[in-house]
Amino acid sequence: MARQLERFENLVSLFLTRADEKGDKPFLWAKREGAWRPISWNEAARQVAALSASLKAMGLEAGDRVCLVSENRPEWLIADLAIMAAGCVTVPTYTTNTARDHAHILGNSGARAVIVSNQKLAKNLIPAVLTSTECHHVIGIEEIRSGQVPDWVTCHSWSKLVSGPSDVGELKQRMAGVGRTDLACIIYTSGTGGAPRGVRLHHGSLLHNVEGCTDIISTDFGWDDEVFLSFLPASHAYEHTGGQLFPIALGAEIYYAESLEKLAANIEEVQPTIMVVVPRLFEMLRARIIKSIESAGGLSKYLLHRAMKIGSDKAAGGVKPWDLPMDGILSLTLRRKIRDKIGKRQKAWVSGGAPLNPEVGMFFQSIGITFLQGYGQTETGPVLACNRPSAGIRLDTVGPPVKNTEVRIADDGEIMVRGELVMHGYWRNEEETKRVLSDDGWLATGDVGHFDEKGRIKITDRKKDLIVNDKGDNVSPQRVEGMLTIQPEIAQAMVYGDRRPHLVALLVPDPEFAKADDLHARLQAAVDRVNADISVIEKVRRFILADEGFTIENEQLTPSLKIRRHVISKVYGERLDALYKR
Repeated sequence: MARQLERFENLVSLFLTRADEKGDKPFLWAKREGAWRPISWNEAARQVAALSASLKAMGLEAGDRVCLVSENRPEWLIADLAIMAAGCVTVPTYTTNTARDHAHILGNSGARAVIVSNQKLAKNLIPAVLTSTECHHVIGIEEIRSGQVPDWVTCHSWSKLVSGPSDVGELKQRMAGVGRTDLACIIYTSGTGGAPRGVRLHHGSLLHNVEGCTDIISTDFGWDDEVFLSFLPASHAYEHTGGQLFPIALGAEIYYAESLEKLAANIEEVQPTIMVVVPRLFEMLRARIIKSIESAGGLSKYLLHRAMKIGSDKAAGGVKPWDLPMDGILSLTLRRKIRDKIGKRQKAWVSGGAPLNPEVGMFFQSIGITFLQGYGQTETGPVLACNRPSAGIRLDTVGPPVKNTEVRIADDGEIMVRGELVMHGYWRNEEETKRVLSDDGWLATGDVGHFDEKGRIKITDRKKDLIVNDKGDNVSPQRVEGMLTIQPEIAQAMVYGDRRPHLVALLVPDPEFAKADDLHARLQAAVDRVNADISVIEKVRRFILADEGFTIENEQLTPSLKIRRHVISKVYGERLDALYKR
């Protein structure tokens, strides 16, 4: 019988229960001085209790927001749990944020404290703290030079705070008063208006996600001593739930990857059983595997070709009888060799955060990696659907909804979702909340799709304009375009880059500059000025010039003078796509 996850009232109680069960077994792993070094469940619980007590001793009260700015590391998860254990609300922020981004989030959230991992990240954070009237505490996981911090802000040492008094028993009693409807975190996500919106996620939303994910693993794979490798930004809702909270529910070990460059080596070292990934990683690994096999030539190339053909047949309904012997040979040769490198113990790799090219998924299925595509958004904590073997994996779908989740298709084809996983609204943004969340609890996802004959969701279009890059990051095109068009050299602009590694742009020069001999250099200077003031994922790497301006007459503008992206993309799509091949 499949093991079911117990019902918990809050995330900290879930963690403390697992810590009691696991005791001194390893929990969080990081590489220090060339070797993987663990923090046990008991030690993590002690640090969570100590840090939460320290936060309360600073004067932080229930409901206060605490920003968390850090790369993935054990301290990230300990801080997240401790903030919630103190009755406060975690506000995770990207390490790539600019000072302006940090200022918006600090100001909008009203955070009273920030936890930052190192001096490098503090460089963009401290100027934002200077603009805040409510942030009075900066906690440095590593040493932060206090000379940059104003007098009204107190600097604290992480090591001192987590070494303070710790009473796990008292914490358990205190958490008994925290329920599933209480606010757990505010995750900022880009909106169509440009400024990031704070998504209010309650404990029940995240527990609903964890319960749904655990149900899939338990029913379809079995749940035992699981190992995760964390490398997606923990501040992203997908990694926050799938790569941090979900492993806690399973009592799993979490290894923190050293870097993207060392990820392949870390996979081989750690041999994770479950990985939460974005399509871009699969594309990179696919290219690496194909290159390796093709360089070997001969038999290896032949076996890969046969694996792809048999994998395609399996997806279409089954292996042809005469191919069964070859399927067995592949399992003993090519597939075993690849699994030894990237997935000897793997149960499943789960792709989310951005749309997946079905061909990439088919490649990994064919070489023996169980591959699941999921779907969701920050507003649903984020997972609302996922492929699973028991429902029949179809990589052109995102699978059926996770358990206890209602999904319906509106008259215009928009996917609507309702359930405990849905956010309670946007922080301090009632107007935007009402736009996407109905009085009876239905969330408008902004995506268009339908159900197939087996109840799996197939997404066919995006109703909203957000660009989702190949790493799963959301980018508001209006924000970047607005900054481009305030430059004197640029009259109109459209940025482009859905499912791509970075943004490119289509520019219409201002008439004053249109005939200048050095037009391209002037436009490049304008783009450079914009790039200097926006985050890494928003930067425009290349651009081309439009043949003419966007007008109502050529149908590239609406009557209300908004650009028609689909029309412009149809005209210039090939030329914009060509920018990625240079």
